Amino acid sequence: MRSRILVRAALAALATLTGIYLIAPVFFVVPTAFNDSPFLAFPPETWSLRWFGAYFADATWIASTLNSIKIGLLVTVLSSVLGTLAALAMVRGRYPVRAAVGGLVLAPILVPYVIVGLAVYAAFLRLGLTQTTLGFVLVHTALAVPFVVINVSSALYSYDRRLDLAAMNLGASPLTAFARVTLPIIAPSVAAGALFAFITSFDEVVTSIFLAGPDMTTLPVQMWSGVRVQIDPTVAAVSTLLLLITLSLFACAGLARALRNRRLNRG
Repeated sequence: MRSRILVRAALAALATLTGIYLIAPVFFVVPTAFNDSPFLAFPPETWSLRWFGAYFADATWIASTLNSIKIGLLVTVLSSVLGTLAALAMVRGRYPVRAAVGGLVLAPILVPYVIVGLAVYAAFLRLGLTQTTLGFVLVHTALAVPFVVINVSSALYSYDRRLDLAAMNLGASPLTAFARVTLPIIAPSVAAGALFAFITSFDEVVTSIFLAGPDMTTLPVQMWSGVRVQIDPTVAAVSTLLLLITLSLFACAGLARALRNRRLNRG
């Protein structure tokens, strides 16, 4: 009994330290974004929104942001469809190489992104896909699909197939049963996977560095370039905005899930 308590206490302490380690940089970056000085300084001597204004007034920052949003939305749609289909094939499929297909689908998150970036750059350079929206979408979709597959697969494994059988016994085709029975039930998992897909694309920097250039860049690459070339609090301001957007997305997802559960409990 005592050993179990010690193990739980040790795990709680480890989780707390890990959380502090991950969250601590936020408490330095956010205040720095409101600094009036042209240099990164903590704590700020004078508080100001100067660098947020500099971000919105800079055409390069805005263009890279719009590129990231456009690519992220396209990746979200593609990865949601492909990831859901892949999850169905992995969970419900009956074929000899199912395990190999599952490993292939999840491979992009297992291979170091630097290797992926080098391979993609070598291939896309010959195909003329560097510095193009299509090139970014293809690479980011490959990186985002596994997150959709993981979320949807977990829902399908716990899904009661008898619901589909009941629908088909009542005259529904397999496609109709999936669209009207299965899909509404697994929709929260699909939405969660789509959210992770968008964030994966929007925040991706390693592979994007290999594809970006003067004609096409994304916000993370622009931030990386800003850190390397000219360090000023604009990068901190952009980081703060990204943090706010990410937290807002997760908050909206959590609220939608809570409202859905509440409606189901009432029903």
